[in-house]
Order: sequence, then structure tokens, then C-alpha cells
Amino acid sequence: MTEYMTRAGHEKLIKNLEELKKRKPGLSQEIAEAREKGDLRENAEYHTAKDRLAELMNRIQIIETKLASAQLIDNIQIKDGMVQIGVKVTLLDKEENEEMEWTLVGQEEANPSSGRISIFAPLAQGILGHKVGEEVTVPLPAGARRFKILKTEPAL
Repeated sequence: MTEYMTRAGHEKLIKNLEELKKRKPGLSQEIAEAREKGDLRENAEYHTAKDRLAELMNRIQIIETKLASAQLIDNIQIKDGMVQIGVKVTLLDKEENEEMEWTLVGQEEANPSSGRISIFAPLAQGILGHKVGEEVTVPLPAGARRFKILKTEPAL
């Protein structure tokens, strides 16, 4: 699956990966030191260190997979008036008569409290590919809602 992200998000993941890889030798050393303390079946330090190393290796693998399938949003051609990833969209909730703005981003960078939703969120899925001026009924967990797309603009 393609991981959409901004250049800043990509760089943040790379930095996170580097930090995780720096911790690996220390955990390997902890395992070696715990191993020297005797019977491994009853050695809690050994098992704890092995579990922490396994968790670290899993996190490294997840980040490497995301980076391998990353497509930078910065490189996507933004189509004027179209709802797509990398766009800030202004919607009118037809039932509440309220305007709202959302920036559509990849899953890794979603943060609804700062107005950034994943393209996989139900609202985003319902409006992706539609154009300014269209009214769209979006099935949401709380029930279907009707929105009018008022404006789109490149956000990244």
C-alpha cells in the first residue's frame, strides 16, 4: 500500500528510524549482560531485554516498510478545484449550516485536532475526487451527512 506523506513527514520518519537504530546496540548489550547472569529460563532481565529488542526491531521494520512505499505529496500534481490528497478543502455541512476546513494528508501525518485528516478517514473517502460546487452525501459512523464543497486550495 502506498504511504502518502509530505517531505517533512518523510524526513521525520527517517530521523525516527535513525534514532531507533542507534538504540539497537545498547539493547543487544543488555541481552548479552543478562545472559551472563545464569539460567535464562528464570532470568527476568534477559527476557525483558529480548522483548524490548523485539519491539524495537518491529518498529524499525514498520518504518522501513512505510519509507519503501512512500509517495511524497509534494510531488503530486494538484488539480484546480478537485478534492485530493494535499489539498485544504472547505466544506459546508448542509444540516448544521456550518463551514469546516480539512487538509487531506496521508495516514502517518493525520491529526484531526489540527485540521489534518487521513485520506482513509470516512469523510475524506466520501469527498475525494469531487469538485468545488458539488454536493456530496457522505456515509459517516454517526450517519450519512450532506456536504457542499466550497473551496479547495493546495495545502502543502
